[in-house]
Amino acid sequence: MLTAASAVTGLILPTGMALAQAAPASSPAQAGNAGHYRFRVGDISATVLSDGLIGGPPRVYASDAPEAELQEVLRRAFLPADRLTLNLNTLLVETNGRRILLEAGAGQTMGPQGGRIFENLAAIGLSPEDIDVVVVSHTHPDHVGNLRTADGGKAFPRATVFAPRADWDFFVRNDPDLSYMPVPEEFRRNFAAAIKRSVEPVTTGIELYEAGAEIVPGLTTLPAIGHTPGMANFLVQSGNDQLLLTADLAYHPIVNVDRPWLPGPDRDKDTALASRRRIFDMAAADRLLVLGFHYPFPGLGRMLKTDAGYAWVPVNWQF
Repeated sequence: MLTAASAVTGLILPTGMALAQAAPASSPAQAGNAGHYRFRVGDISATVLSDGLIGGPPRVYASDAPEAELQEVLRRAFLPADRLTLNLNTLLVETNGRRILLEAGAGQTMGPQGGRIFENLAAIGLSPEDIDVVVVSHTHPDHVGNLRTADGGKAFPRATVFAPRADWDFFVRNDPDLSYMPVPEEFRRNFAAAIKRSVEPVTTGIELYEAGAEIVPGLTTLPAIGHTPGMANFLVQSGNDQLLLTADLAYHPIVNVDRPWLPGPDRDKDTALASRRRIFDMAAADRLLVLGFHYPFPGLGRMLKTDAGYAWVPVNWQF
């Protein structure tokens, strides 16, 4: 299932979920719908740039769901019973003369449908050389895969890359114990290797941050640990306008927002649940605009507090 562009062999799960070993610097232009969406946060220009799709068995993302109830929820949402498709919604913010990319995206580290960010940058008249800063919320392959070109170079050659220190220590400086992940052992080994390989070109010069730090004026990181040791969320603010990026607090609103089921890839599920509730409560109370990294494109909406928990309300499309 891996494309010729990656020229490697990866692990394919029964539903087609893949973990490749390299990400291309670009992927061929393909006919289809637009993979970019522009809007504003106060004076800040923002653009959601799709890096494509990944996915896997629904059970991976709803680890504690009763099987019959999970199947009924998927059926009522007109989703397939055997595969949950996840989007890869990166965000470009342009402020104070700088272009800042929030999340690098997967490339093809997790399957052949990733790596679209480069063609979507080109569609808005930009190239990887135009990116000044890349900030990742955590170092899973679908968030760092595009940092490396197919030949091992820096995909964003001018950019300063920021990553959470605790994730760097756990995944990059050590051999991480991924036994908590509900996937085959071979997949775990390839997953860990993909992280190290993806960040190799940026190891020299990497800027490590503690969640809570302000990266640039108008961009603050928020602690959101549990999914990984150092995962952060992002708050973009200009004047009275705010945008909250929730990274992997939830994978899909159908199973992790509208239902309270726990994502299997969360390393510490209790801590991740506490982070999810704290940040979702804030988003609902402050009526924040939210961007979900894996939500259906463009991933923008709001959290509504309900008696049972939360509900996801997508925003109206802006033309």
